[in-house]
Amino acid sequence: MTKQKNMNPKKSELLIDVVEHIDIKKHNVVPLVEAMSKMAFSARDLGRAAEIYDAMLREEDCAIILCLAGSLISAGLKSVIVDLVRNNMVDAIVSTGAIIVDQDFFEALGFKHYKGDIFMNDDVLRRLAIDRIYDTYIDEDQLRVCDATCGEIADSLEPRPYSSREFIREMGRYLTKNGKNRQAGSARESVVLAAFEKDVPIFCPAFSDCSAGFGLIHHQYKNPDNHLSIDSAKDFLELTKIKIAARQSGLFMIGGGVPKNFAQDTVVAGDYLGFDVGMHKYAVQITVADVRDGALSGSTLKEANSWGKVDQGAEQMVYAEATIAMPLIAGYAYHKGSWKNRKAHAFAKLLDEPATKAATAEKRELAEAR
Repeated sequence: MTKQKNMNPKKSELLIDVVEHIDIKKHNVVPLVEAMSKMAFSARDLGRAAEIYDAMLREEDCAIILCLAGSLISAGLKSVIVDLVRNNMVDAIVSTGAIIVDQDFFEALGFKHYKGDIFMNDDVLRRLAIDRIYDTYIDEDQLRVCDATCGEIADSLEPRPYSSREFIREMGRYLTKNGKNRQAGSARESVVLAAFEKDVPIFCPAFSDCSAGFGLIHHQYKNPDNHLSIDSAKDFLELTKIKIAARQSGLFMIGGGVPKNFAQDTVVAGDYLGFDVGMHKYAVQITVADVRDGALSGSTLKEANSWGKVDQGAEQMVYAEATIAMPLIAGYAYHKGSWKNRKAHAFAKLLDEPATKAATAEKRELAEAR
């Protein structure tokens, strides 16, 4: 006999089963992916994509940019991304704000994502202050704490324009100081924290389109004449500086949208500034977007070659859902072990240095004027 659903559940009755993050270190998928590469269709595409990502890791001085779009961390991929950062398997991240703030930073503050039901009455969820991402639930009240924490960080900083990369770095600094005071030390498993510790820059080109945005507008509303702002052009310049410094580069893209285009455009930007940086030599994209509507998320990497962004020969589209494909590709590369010979680029230090020098010079000038 089918058990009838409770039509008037309590919040505590729905937020029970926590989404668990898959650990690629525990599953050696190399034989499986190699076997898939000998098949056809998407299996062969995935196998080739895994080989290309491993080639990026093997090539000395190739900077790897990880692009993230979609609800990835809420779906259980946080540990995969953390492992890529901690093991020098990525050198910079370009992401949507929701992944970095609403999902990663949210969990770093001690909160969780829960397994949900796609057939649940969404009006009931709204009344209970539960937000739904397909089959995942988030406590809206906890999300408000995340919003407020971003505002708190903004209030503590010098009022000036910041790149999203600079602000996210301050979020990482906040976690190093305050993470232990949160629930169960969960801040340790955080992309923001791992990137802060490894000097891996994180860019969110549309940063205000997430929980950080609510905290930032509150910060600006309270301080109309003396507040910080997020400078998206500074983001673009900083990521372009990475491309200029690295020259050789590869893209590992999960989803499409703004992160995909932002990372690809560094080639055009470098050329626009007078530098011969070369196209991205390697590129892998996991997506479920259709190519036929002309939208960016589904546009092929071969198409990007016509724009002078991605070189041909070592690019691969994988039309698959991220929670299936990303652990296989990342797990293959992890267990192949090519990352063990990679040195950290520490691009955050490269980007922080000019700002540090400028601040020091400004302080010196003020002291001399006095």
